Amino acid sequence: MEPAGGGFSEDQFREACAELRRPALPGASWELLLEALGISIYGLLDQQTGLCEYKVYGVLDNCLPDVLADVYMDLDYRKQWDEYIEELYQLEYNGDTVVYWQVKYPFPMYNRDYVYIQQRRDLDLNGWKIHVILAQSTSVPQIAERSGVVRVNQYKQSLAIESDGKKGSKVFMYYFDNPGGLIPSWLINWVAKGSVPVFLNDMANACQRYKRRT
Repeated sequence: MEPAGGGFSEDQFREACAELRRPALPGASWELLLEALGISIYGLLDQQTGLCEYKVYGVLDNCLPDVLADVYMDLDYRKQWDEYIEELYQLEYNGDTVVYWQVKYPFPMYNRDYVYIQQRRDLDLNGWKIHVILAQSTSVPQIAERSGVVRVNQYKQSLAIESDGKKGSKVFMYYFDNPGGLIPSWLINWVAKGSVPVFLNDMANACQRYKRRT
């Protein structure tokens, strides 16, 4: 995990765009894990940690790309529709937007918290608008670890969104985190695999309410 500063490169944003247009699932390493609610989830097992990286592709109907990107970035609104949030806020540090995110875990497990830099770019590729949001674990002196909460030091996410040509959004998401503690890796993988389509569906539903709010 690196201290905040410097943000993301142009290549990282363009890699997410490329995945949206042409999925990169080389060889037999990436395994199709789940297809549900219009979403396909692929997993790649990390032999050292026993945890999976995930790539998610799909379409969210009746959710316009700019609204979906705004909903994802609107932390105050997310507190209203994401029931697993214990605490969520952002601050500026060395020119970067740094997010603190604490997630509720069921008893007897400790909550997990994340500190990460996040950047959004709205790109125009040959007249086609693509929203890209990148996030990665970092550390800042203002956000110390808390007693009774496990800090997640390995977290990375990419999200790319474009129009599906109708009234919905075509999406690509890359996701990895290591929640640490004594949770078995098989349980972490099982929960992550099932929670991603639910989260995307909840976010699509939140888009409808967001449009009415604004």
